[in-house]
Parts: sequence; C-alpha cells; structure tokens
Amino acid sequence: MASKYYVVWAGRETGIFTSWPQTKALVDGFAGARYKSFKTQAEAEAAFKGGQSKAGSARSASYKASSTANSTANTTANTTASKPKSGASSQQSTSEHPDSDIDIYTDGGCEPNPGEAGSGLALYRQGELAELWYGLYHPMGTNNTAELNALHQALLMAKHYLQQGQSVHIHSDSQYAIKCISVWAYGWKANGWRRKTGEIANLSVIQEAHALYDSLKAKLKLSHVAAHVGIEGNELADRMSIYTLETKQAQFCRYQEPLDIPALLALRAG
Repeated sequence: MASKYYVVWAGRETGIFTSWPQTKALVDGFAGARYKSFKTQAEAEAAFKGGQSKAGSARSASYKASSTANSTANTTANTTASKPKSGASSQQSTSEHPDSDIDIYTDGGCEPNPGEAGSGLALYRQGELAELWYGLYHPMGTNNTAELNALHQALLMAKHYLQQGQSVHIHSDSQYAIKCISVWAYGWKANGWRRKTGEIANLSVIQEAHALYDSLKAKLKLSHVAAHVGIEGNELADRMSIYTLETKQAQFCRYQEPLDIPALLALRAG
C-alpha cells in the first residue's frame, strides 16, 4: 500500500498517483497546476472525483494504483492515465515528500530491435536526482533484454538501500520486464523453468532478477510508469540507455558529468 496518494486535478496528466517524483514531473512548470497529497486511497479518490465535478471536466479518467503481480507479489502499478487538462485558475503549492527514500527509474533502448542495445537508470533521493547510470551495451541485443538488464541493476541497488533501512520504489516502463520477474517467473520456476510454448527468452537474467525480487518484495515497491509522457525520471533513464549505444559501454557505470537536467533531457531520446 502506498504511504501517500497524490491527486492531480490540473497538470500534464490528471488523476491519482503513488509516487511524488512522478507527480512532481507532471506539475512542475505547468501553468495553473492543482495537486495535493492524501493519506488514503479512498480520500484521494473522493477528492479527485469532487475536484473533477467542480472543474466541470468530462475528459479526466481515474488514475488508480493496481497490482501488477499475483497475490504473492507486493507490487504497485498505475493503470489508466487521463489526458492533460488545462484552464484551471489556481496554483496549489506543496511541501510534501516523496513516498519512498529512494526512487529508481529504469529503461532499455535498442536500435533497431533486435540491434544495438543498452540500459539506463535514474536514481532519486527524497525526490531529488542523485545518480544516473548507463551501460550493458550489446551489439546485437533486444529491447526486452535491455529492459530486464536495467531492472536487474535497479534490484541490486534496491537491496543495498533496503539493507540500510531505507524505502525503495522502482519504476519501469516495461510491463514485460515487470511481469517476467514478479508474475510469470513463479509459474515458470514451478515448471522447472520451462513453458509449454517453448524456451523462455532471457532466462538467465530473469532467474537472477526474480531471485532478487522474491527476496525483497516484502519491502520493495515495483511499479509500471508510462513512457515518454514527460516524467523526468523515465526520460532520464531513456537518455542513459541511448547514451549507452553512443558510448558502447559494456559495464554498468555511473554517469560522471554534471547532473544538468535540462541539458540531459536535450540528449537524444530513444
């Protein structure tokens, strides 16, 4: 269960979100942004519905948190996003903190698919960008492999921070990668890591990532995040995956240049 729920009545997207960095990306710099945090999902849903009625908007759809895994997996996912709204007249400021100590955004890139592949990661501490990572270049990889590799690296980092007593939320824009390690892997494992339709692609990294996820899931948050909708963490992870293709970096390395967010976002996107 999310520790806080963030309602956005006016922003780049509207609805109910469970991550402050994601919410912040939707409202920062948006003229007339309206948003607020709530302790429970019920309060957030009531506030969002009431705010819609007052604004007279018929276009916004509820953006709720739902599980991406089966009953054994402790994950969260945002499911249905609404279209951006405009025309709100008031700006509501907030000093709320993110819902986790550490937020990690992951992405994989491949040009073409299959083709040159690489992974990227953006790590936030208390809602502030702290680290960028890139690498795991493969001259003939796939987008799915790159996404899984990025998620695997995020899980390795999550283990470190969870052992320090910090809360961690991983955000991936790959439903495939999330479901591989948090849903499908349980059935594959029970069947001797086989499936009826044939071999399991990317089996090695899935097994490693699943073992990590299974050991951390009681404390870890793992969510799907929409890709290329202006969410800063997702966009930066994307830039790092493409930076990998340009540098052909085989190791997973920390990005050493200044974390100039506008300059980073201006890099080539995937």
